[in-house]
Amino acid sequence: MISVPAMRLHQFGVYFYQAILNVRDVQKLVRFEVLSYGEEGRTQGKRPLKTARAGKVNWDVLEQKIGHSEEAYQRPVIQRKIAELMDYYLQCADTQNLPAIPGAVLLTCDRRLDFVPISSHRVLGVLQLPPEEGALRALDGQHRLLALHQLAEQQTPPDVQVPAIIFDRLAPDQVVELFVTINAKHTRLNPSHLISLSGRRLYPDASLAASHDIVRALSEDGNSPLKGDIKLFGVGHGRVAQAPLAEELKGVFNALDAFGGRQADDFREHSTRFFLSYFKQIAKVFPKAWSGKRYSIKTSAALRAFLRVVPDVLAAIRRLGGDPFDSGSIFNAIEPWGDYLGDPRFETDGEWRQKLAGGTRGTVDVLARELRSSLRSPD
Repeated sequence: MISVPAMRLHQFGVYFYQAILNVRDVQKLVRFEVLSYGEEGRTQGKRPLKTARAGKVNWDVLEQKIGHSEEAYQRPVIQRKIAELMDYYLQCADTQNLPAIPGAVLLTCDRRLDFVPISSHRVLGVLQLPPEEGALRALDGQHRLLALHQLAEQQTPPDVQVPAIIFDRLAPDQVVELFVTINAKHTRLNPSHLISLSGRRLYPDASLAASHDIVRALSEDGNSPLKGDIKLFGVGHGRVAQAPLAEELKGVFNALDAFGGRQADDFREHSTRFFLSYFKQIAKVFPKAWSGKRYSIKTSAALRAFLRVVPDVLAAIRRLGGDPFDSGSIFNAIEPWGDYLGDPRFETDGEWRQKLAGGTRGTVDVLARELRSSLRSPD
């Protein structure tokens, strides 16, 4: 293991580390990767023939250091930026009055890391990093680290300490969310760079990938009753965040997978079609609430409840001898919701506010229980 000094930080239930790496650590441990759409390269822009101070950059060697796949999410590396950073690093070395990398880079690790406290308050300590090459993945600061790596390849590695924030407990969807949060607001990253990607490119987990595609379709499809209502990756005019809906959808797929069989596989393959039809039928069952301004049926809590009962809805459709992908069968199963709950259930200043007094989670649970209990059963 490679031991580095670090602090263990805690924010809103998440533990991560602020560590100090040297240039050799960066060369060995950090791997770089960019998104590939097909024939595009690992770097973009006109290659600078040379930099002012560092001379000629071997771009072919540099590109070999960068991974290239459809599963990545980072943009291709900007060559001009690498050249400018290398010049800046050498300027810092010459003048000795500026820090080369004053801000922390962000790294992720697929493995759980061990932290050994060396102080009574258990914040300061030593972080144990796996010794394998490419054990850490660059989340933010890729250009800074690549320039430093290239500079070290050309000459004796400079004596530079690199501050790094390292995460080891993030799920794949959390990594993507963090990447977008960092870049969509503060850099020139076009939000469509990620929003337009299919879930299969963004997430290795099949359930998360399908969830992304469904939420994206609900937000963007011209026939979706939720078009424009969902904020993808924190970007856009929608009022409902993507992440809570994706988590509910993942729970739906996990519940269906627990039963196994061909039905679960068929549903996953055509799930986007089902959910578009499902919410159309919900809009028909609650027409006043769906189109009215004084109702909370399109809030995150309500939509999560509708998603949470999908396995029960599918079971009801099958008990009634219907087809889960037929809009009439879906409507037949959920039509009693209009009689048992009705539009007034979602009046913001009425019953909805009374239920909300118990907390958001309670509202989701209570509404899901009401929906589940009022599904149609065979006579």
